[in-house]
Amino acid sequence: MSTPTGRVAVAQLSPASTAENAIEKLADFTARARADGAGLVLFPEAFVGGYPRGSSFGAMVGSRTEAGRDAFRRYWASAIDVPGAHCTRIGEIAAENAMYVVVGVIERDGGTLYCTVLFFAPDGSLMGKHRKLMPTASERLIWGYGNGSTMPVFDTPLGKVGAVICWENYMPLLRAAHYAKGIQIYCAPTADGRESWQPTMRHIAIEGRCFVLSANLFARRSDYPDADDTRESNRDDVVCPGGSCIVDPFGTVLAGPHFEGEALLCADIDLETIARGKYDLDVVGHYARPDVFRLLVNETDTQPVTFFNEKR
Repeated sequence: MSTPTGRVAVAQLSPASTAENAIEKLADFTARARADGAGLVLFPEAFVGGYPRGSSFGAMVGSRTEAGRDAFRRYWASAIDVPGAHCTRIGEIAAENAMYVVVGVIERDGGTLYCTVLFFAPDGSLMGKHRKLMPTASERLIWGYGNGSTMPVFDTPLGKVGAVICWENYMPLLRAAHYAKGIQIYCAPTADGRESWQPTMRHIAIEGRCFVLSANLFARRSDYPDADDTRESNRDDVVCPGGSCIVDPFGTVLAGPHFEGEALLCADIDLETIARGKYDLDVVGHYARPDVFRLLVNETDTQPVTFFNEKR
């Protein structure tokens, strides 16, 4: 084996009560990752702004409650603007530690919220974002849909970095688009702590011949005081067990999965492993059949209202 070409980290954290508290935890774990020699750290889905597990927002088919509308108003108020003051602070943390920071946030844009991943460079600049294309199940009530204009893969000294959020990872065409962009460090922030998540991460690593980083929350019932779901009556009951991990292009788990609370998982990566893997499997190259199957990707930033002024 050749010498590792980089070191990466995933942060498994408990939910924070506010965006400000989340960013404080982000600062702590980013510094820990830097001290461990990592050049990139990934944080969970919706970590800044919050994943509202167990909340119904007062909705059922055909009706919404006033209490549910107030719950959404509070959730909207806890989200962050991109760019904005919270983004500036995260950028400062990335710069202080001279590393890439990839973090899930709830982004506020007008009256709509988006489940978004932000990418920060070691100089603190906001490189770009990915908005979740397809919120899952009841998430569609509170989150808008991203479009093809925010599916970036960034070329960095560590490798080509992109992100696919939670159950987007079950969208094979979205995965194929990222493979075609040459993704090497495939970030998968999630809120799914089920046993089935681990084979999914290993499958994607093998399929895409890429390093897969998955960061999840570790959460107890007490972390969601406003939840409507009371099936877990004990405050200490675990409602999301984590399972964060790092997997290599052959499906070998390099770090994790971790199910014992908050943790920072680090692993060395060697990009030459990708070439070794693609020797016999390149699903957008020699292992593709474009004469039979083809994928068209619309990367247009489609907007519901477009203004133009045609001067004559």
